[in-house]
Amino acid sequence: MIFADLFFLYVFMALCFIAYFICRKTVYRNWVLIVFSMIFYAWGEPVWVFLLVGSVTLNYFAGILIDKYRDTKKSTMFTAAALIIDIGVLVVFKYSGFLVENFNAISPVDLPVPNVEMPIGISFFTFQIISYILDCYWGKIKVQKSWYKLLMYISMFPQLVAGPIVRYSVIESEIDNRVITSADISEGITRICMGLGKKVILANNLSIIVDTFFKDGDLASLSVMGTWYTVIVYAMQVYFDFSGYSDIAIGLGRIFGFHFDENFRYPFISKNITEFWQRWHISLGTFFRDYLLYVPIFGKRRKYLNLFLVWFCTGFWHGANWNYIIWGLYFGMFILIERTIGNKRMRKMPTALAHIYNTIVVVIGFGIFYFTDLGKLGTFLGNLIGLNGNAMFDMISAKNMMANAWLVIVCIILCMPVVPALKKKLESMDLYLLSTTGQTILNVASFALSSILLVNATNNPFIYWQF
Repeated sequence: MIFADLFFLYVFMALCFIAYFICRKTVYRNWVLIVFSMIFYAWGEPVWVFLLVGSVTLNYFAGILIDKYRDTKKSTMFTAAALIIDIGVLVVFKYSGFLVENFNAISPVDLPVPNVEMPIGISFFTFQIISYILDCYWGKIKVQKSWYKLLMYISMFPQLVAGPIVRYSVIESEIDNRVITSADISEGITRICMGLGKKVILANNLSIIVDTFFKDGDLASLSVMGTWYTVIVYAMQVYFDFSGYSDIAIGLGRIFGFHFDENFRYPFISKNITEFWQRWHISLGTFFRDYLLYVPIFGKRRKYLNLFLVWFCTGFWHGANWNYIIWGLYFGMFILIERTIGNKRMRKMPTALAHIYNTIVVVIGFGIFYFTDLGKLGTFLGNLIGLNGNAMFDMISAKNMMANAWLVIVCIILCMPVVPALKKKLESMDLYLLSTTGQTILNVASFALSSILLVNATNNPFIYWQF
């Protein structure tokens, strides 16, 4: 089941809200979330529910044992065992085929390549479990003594399959004690409507442009202009698709009384790559920062090795393909360069030049992210500067740009914090009613138009479901 689906919006979500708010006690509401989350996750492939429940159960007992034997070698042993199992399950389902293929390529043996179906969202809920176990071990949180409460935390359907990666510490107090205010419900509805609009109205239409030139077209003959145009559109597609999902997840959480952390903060306005990754997929970046960047390796923190591991893992987390590893190391290289130059010197760069630098690096990065075929990736990189003998301009790309000019312009504007700035300005002028009315009109229009566009939609997955 996906958020951008009429059944989810008008049946599943409505029934869930009704059942949730009929219940007055938090314990019953927690069980409502568990039941609906199990249905949500089992909708596509019921067997993976057993994997999810089994993983939660295993780590529940691991947490209990870590707490029981705290500050002893047994605590470390149970932590290590839980992490090995959690990461091992992720490797088996997500990376086993990739690892065997590459082993066969460099060795004389020819092992059969496993074709293991990957459970939806395994990368996200595994990282949530890992963060819980490590925070238990480090004493940052209290161990959850109730199995069903831990199950609710891990399985909560708003963030189960595509994030954000919600730390247990973020919602620890809200599991048992949460108050839902009218402001929470209002903000939650707004986030759901805006997130749905990002996905259905913007990202889905941007994807048509990308498919026209990168998927269905002749990449080798695409002009320099056409290549840059398409990859810029793709960067915006991923942003609106993924941030749209995060908005819906955060909005649903708010209505249920949970306050998830933000996952995106207008990343394309950044002046450098370090800032970009402080604004893009924040929950993943902070996960690697807190659990890998500062972790001692062989007894001490090793600056460059830790940085390499962070960006290798960031890329590899996204998928079992070399382009994702290249993508991660590509950004890691620029982070290293910026750290070598220093923050003070980076801030001295003229603002316009800083934005141009950041935009070029980020956009090329999205091209690396798109092409899982390394041959096509090479063609794409050559196309950017005309190394493949491709023309500077072509009429097909130009006509497409003209036909989609308004869509692209609107998307570029919405990549910047224009709407929040406008709301803040209206409120500062004591025009709160106008601001509220305008937001309500936007919510209704976004939800209604998205619903209309979904009427004939047969398959509407979010990009990050595959991870």
